[in-house]
Amino acid sequence: MGIFDRDLWTEVFGTLTKNLVRTFLTTLGVIFAIIILVLLLGSTNGMSNGFNKVFAGTATNSMFLWTQTTSMPYKGFERGRRVQFTLEDADLIQKQVKEIDLIAPRIQLGNFEGTVTVNRLGKTSGSSVYGDYPSIDNVSKKRMVEGRFLNQNDMDEAKKVCVIGLDTYKLLFDKGENAIGKTININGIYFSVVGVFKRNGNINFDGENTVHLPFSTFQKAFNTGNRIGWMSILIEPGKKVSVAEKKIKDILKRKYDIHPEDPRAFGSFDFSQIFTGINAVTLGLKGFSIFIGALTLLAGIIAVSNILLITVKERTNEIGVRRALGATPGVIRRQIILESIVLTLFAGLIGLIISVGVLHIFDILWGDGDGFPFSNPSVSIPQLIFSFSLMILLSTLIGMIPANRAVKIKPIEALREE
Repeated sequence: MGIFDRDLWTEVFGTLTKNLVRTFLTTLGVIFAIIILVLLLGSTNGMSNGFNKVFAGTATNSMFLWTQTTSMPYKGFERGRRVQFTLEDADLIQKQVKEIDLIAPRIQLGNFEGTVTVNRLGKTSGSSVYGDYPSIDNVSKKRMVEGRFLNQNDMDEAKKVCVIGLDTYKLLFDKGENAIGKTININGIYFSVVGVFKRNGNINFDGENTVHLPFSTFQKAFNTGNRIGWMSILIEPGKKVSVAEKKIKDILKRKYDIHPEDPRAFGSFDFSQIFTGINAVTLGLKGFSIFIGALTLLAGIIAVSNILLITVKERTNEIGVRRALGATPGVIRRQIILESIVLTLFAGLIGLIISVGVLHIFDILWGDGDGFPFSNPSVSIPQLIFSFSLMILLSTLIGMIPANRAVKIKPIEALREE
């Protein structure tokens, strides 16, 4: 009697449908186990997708570098000295640090560069004003509402153009008014608006109450020369940001005669560390979900095994007759194991349908929220294949217990039982 024998499957389904209430109660453990496993995996995937959505448009292999005061005396210089970055520094590290993909020097109007007054037709925004290279968009992508971002032609010709954030637009323009081509006044100098942007995802280092000018325009308009405030640095894919960061600081310390061990002369922020840490957390949560789900599934399948042990006891006479009529131990064992697998798979499908529905409800309720990162909670095909493969493996192994009990029944003793 092969695995695809019709009589074998008729006997399997006949046994399982003989007591429907008991069969259903037996499957509850497996149903809840699959629900728990899929909900845990789906929710973890939803968190991972949510974080990816938050970081969308932001280069995760990037870093930011700025100057601070020295904390150690060196070569006749006292502690407390602050150096000033220049465009030559950006060129220097770009040439000497091979891990660097691009550098976007930046400078801000305000703080050490004086006060900022941004207005238009009597309205004032109080915006932060930045001088930027177009390449900054590769580090932190701007989501354009209308118009465009800065381009290389703006830089080359030092055009008096600007890109403004959505908050700046709301403060300077009437609702629904087209800002493209209109001018705004920054410290008495007029600039034409070429684009309006809003944040891309939930990461926005500068905010939306900002004005971005071409770096070359900023230099001429506010007489900053070749000074820069800080650098946004993009590292090549596959290279470690921390390695590049150390090389960059070592080069600049040598140039400015700063003690090699001075930890405070330059400030930096490695954005990849945040992304790596989040990936580690989500990976750990996935592993924890699989572990808890597997244990719960095992408990449910053990319940199936216990019920099958009871049914084997109840079918002692039947098994004895079949053995007396020539049924081999392999045939008896195969039927009991198939009953275990069919019960488990049936319960697993029910649990999967319920859990997918619950995940869909989760997505409707929290999938598009701006609070906790959560988006598209779902289970991947490989995870489903793993879950059902695990079910089949466990049900086969656990089904061996009642199957072996059935095989040990001797025909002559079974026929004597009442």
